Order: sequence, then structure tokens, then C-alpha cells
Amino acid sequence: MAAPTPKPPRAALVLFAHGAREPGWAEPFQAIRDKVARSRPDLTVELAFLELMKPALEECVARLAASGHQRVTVAPVFLGMGGHLKHDLPRLLDGIRRQQATVEIVSLPPIGEMESLHDAIAGLLVNGVPR
Repeated sequence: MAAPTPKPPRAALVLFAHGAREPGWAEPFQAIRDKVARSRPDLTVELAFLELMKPALEECVARLAASGHQRVTVAPVFLGMGGHLKHDLPRLLDGIRRQQATVEIVSLPPIGEMESLHDAIAGLLVNGVPR
């Protein structure tokens, strides 16, 4: 009898956004989260925030780790590489890695640095202005 095929590690994607006092501010990020989740049923997709909204990134990753996720990819959904991404996110990730030592945690580049997003936004703007 052949040995059972080992299950791949449970993977999660966490969209990491700034947060705001206005609850409706999060709706576009929730829509992105839902679209990604529909396209990747093999992946747990969550949304976490730096401040002002819940869950915080640390809480989100702790919950994922407690539910058996072994790999977490953090996707910063920020347009620019400001102080939050240069300083705050690395500090947060270092602390989370210490708290969740059994979980592999990686970070993608900020979404605002992706050429495909620049192309999509430029296309929307070019086509959005009447000729």
C-alpha cells in the first residue's frame, strides 16, 4: 500500500491596509479580498489593518496560526512606500515571527509598486476622460 500523499501546508493571504475611522473606507479592500478568495478556494484570504480598524495584523496572523495555517503571505495594499511600509511593517512582521515561530511569514511588495496596477489605473484614467 502506497503512503498517503502529505497535505500541503495550509496557506493564507492577508491583505494589509492602513485602516480608517470611517467603516465604509474598508469596502474596496473587502471586495478585493472576496474576489481573491473566490478565485483561490485553496487559500484562506483575510484582511487586516495597521490602525483604527480590526483585526490588527498580529491578531489576524495569530488566529490563522491557531487554526492550523503554516504559511502566511502578507500583501500590503498601500499605493506608496512610506514610513508605514519602510518602518512599521518590518517591525510588526519581526514581532509576529517571534510570536508565531512555527508559521512561515512572507511579505509581497506593496501593491502600489506593481507595474500591472500602474497600467490598470492609467488605463482607467485615460478611458475615463471624454475625448
